Amino acid sequence: MPADPSERADGPTPDPGLPGAPGRGIAVRLWLTLVPIAIVLTLDVMTKAWVMNTFELYEQAPVIGDFFRFTYTHNRGAAFGLDIGEHSRIFFLILSLIALGVLGFIYRGTPSSDRLRVLAISLVAAGALGNIWDRIRLEQGVVDFLDFGIGTHRFPVFNIADSGVTVGAVLLLISFWLEGRREAREAAEAAGTDHG
Repeated sequence: MPADPSERADGPTPDPGLPGAPGRGIAVRLWLTLVPIAIVLTLDVMTKAWVMNTFELYEQAPVIGDFFRFTYTHNRGAAFGLDIGEHSRIFFLILSLIALGVLGFIYRGTPSSDRLRVLAISLVAAGALGNIWDRIRLEQGVVDFLDFGIGTHRFPVFNIADSGVTVGAVLLLISFWLEGRREAREAAEAAGTDHG
């Protein structure tokens, strides 16, 4: 019996979770990768272009009263207005590129059956790419315009790309948490079998 169950005489086993359909697993993986990236990037680029062509810098326009409004601003720092000074744009550009490399490494090690993690990585990557594009093309930094709050208590102004990063990061954490639970359950079952 081979040491690795996937090394059978008749070839590798299909992707876990997609029995008998390795091609389908690859197709789903591509779909969960390319479609979210295309949607987030398209929305991000189009909304930023619309804001820059419609509003003056720092101009505000109410959408739902004072609670939700468009506020056109630029951010040289990270998501949600995080700034570390005059070199923020370059620093966070380099940091974003490094983050993309890490995401690529995680993506390569993610099986196609883990659709949640594939989707999460795609959303984070799409958001990172959207803001990287701004940092490359605009000396002022990233375009932000989504402004939520009540009175003087307001959330930092953000954009579609930031939303992709945030949603993707939350889904990624959930994915790792679910994996940890699954591994703990399998370890407990194996321990019970050994003692049984």
